[in-house]
Amino acid sequence: MLTLAFIGLVGGLITGVSPCVLPMLPIIFIAGGDASAQKDRFRPLKIILGVIVAFSIIALLGSAILSALGLPDDTLRYIGFVVLTVVGLGMLFPALGHLIEKPFYRLPKLSNGNKGPFVLGLGLGTLYVPCAGPILAAIIVAGATGQIGFKTVVLTVAFAIGAAIPLLFFAAAGARISERVKAYRSRDRAFRVGSGIVLIALSFALLFNITDVIQRNVPSYTSGLETKVASSKAVQGALTGLQNNANKELAKCTPGAAELTSCGQAPPFVDISRWYNTPGDKAIDVPADTRGKVLLVDFWAYSCINCQRDQPYLNAWYKAYHHAGLEVIGTQSAEFSFEKSEKNVQGAINREHIAYPVALDPNDGTFTQYRNQYWPAKYLVDQNGTVRAINFGESNYAQIETQIRQLLQDANPGVQLPAPVTKGVKTIKAGKDITPETYLAYSRATNYSGAPSMDLNSATRYAVNVNQPADTFSFGGEWKVGTQSSVPTVDGSQIRINANGSKVYNVVAGEGTITVSEEGQPDRTIPVSGDPTNYPIIDSSSPSRHTLTLTYSKGLQAFTFSFG
Repeated sequence: MLTLAFIGLVGGLITGVSPCVLPMLPIIFIAGGDASAQKDRFRPLKIILGVIVAFSIIALLGSAILSALGLPDDTLRYIGFVVLTVVGLGMLFPALGHLIEKPFYRLPKLSNGNKGPFVLGLGLGTLYVPCAGPILAAIIVAGATGQIGFKTVVLTVAFAIGAAIPLLFFAAAGARISERVKAYRSRDRAFRVGSGIVLIALSFALLFNITDVIQRNVPSYTSGLETKVASSKAVQGALTGLQNNANKELAKCTPGAAELTSCGQAPPFVDISRWYNTPGDKAIDVPADTRGKVLLVDFWAYSCINCQRDQPYLNAWYKAYHHAGLEVIGTQSAEFSFEKSEKNVQGAINREHIAYPVALDPNDGTFTQYRNQYWPAKYLVDQNGTVRAINFGESNYAQIETQIRQLLQDANPGVQLPAPVTKGVKTIKAGKDITPETYLAYSRATNYSGAPSMDLNSATRYAVNVNQPADTFSFGGEWKVGTQSSVPTVDGSQIRINANGSKVYNVVAGEGTITVSEEGQPDRTIPVSGDPTNYPIIDSSSPSRHTLTLTYSKGLQAFTFSFG
């Protein structure tokens, strides 16, 4: 737990000195140096305490609250703007300032009882939430899916404290100057009015993204550090499925191990909204209804190219061994919101020729119950309901088939099994140098290399990277980056990607076109229509490196690139 808290603190410190914080610093400096700081030496600390409280609560619960109330994602941004503007007006008009503080008089006493700085910190914390890196994005996703446990809270609070520490220095610097400079002491009312005006002006600048010019002209010097911290095992472990009595023994299994192990009873399926390929689409009670059979639970997402390459093996195993006692259940757990659609999942089942039962897990309830964090992922369960092996990703197919055959023979020593089928499966394999799946949204865009840094839920101007590094991408034109997809807000907006592979696919939704440009090749236009679909961008016989510039129609939703 101490390691996790330390990682959260370091991640917060990195975010606290990142370029996206720069527009906040003048507000913090002015707020800390308000004339009242001379009477309240704890003013900077109160401001930062407000930031930490708002930051932590909104990060964990903001998405869930907005979703429950049916409010748009920008609501929190507007709330922060209103709070800062009202506090600024309170600096201009003392009577209004006292009125603002009244609702907070019942809070535990803070020094001399002046709650104004704390209220200001609450407003700053609300605006500060979108200005965070990969760790906070993962925390927000955990909060939105209800995966909030003690570890998640520890990570969030530690992150909030780390992110606030650099701000505390600026607030304290402002307070120190106000104490030392004679002009502050002799003209405190004038400086208070001036601070209020500047605070209101900066609030509008933040709301209308006027401060983006600062971010565009400052390199993203912390992105590499943020990604490295966010990808640590301690952080990932805290933000995946929470441990409970039903799944705590799964940790006994080493993913990818060749030897079968006893890893506790298979957790029950939960939060399944729809079943496919069962008689009358009737629900299966897992693991009760599968006792006596060998069960392979496969977690997949239909738009995931890794899962698509995986699918022929599952089909082959089910066809070869179902009569001998193997049951396969595909658990469609959504990476993106469009994968929650019953119609879309049915279409994917038809396209992939899936004959075994499929469970729709729209809110990743079963995914979390199995403490999973990968697509695809396989959990092999014996006839007694005990998990015996776990495998993540596209690998170990011959080994998995050997394990299936061993469990079938253990369940029924006299069973007649066909010859192994894995070697006969025809599928597209990803080479060792193939670019990994590339996400185009804020939550998981670890290989973004462009300017400025990504701005969540705000229409922002970007510039494509002239010299795009290998296996990275950048935006050009104006884009609104969300937590699951990114949308061009004007025609002609672009994505540049430098990728290696023989196949390149782009998951896109909406109505419009994509124009693909590559040096030395004629431009190609791809029509886009309807629900999110994998559109082939490159289809060649052997892997090679491509630097592609894709131009999108306004309003299209771009989700991922995947490669074969």
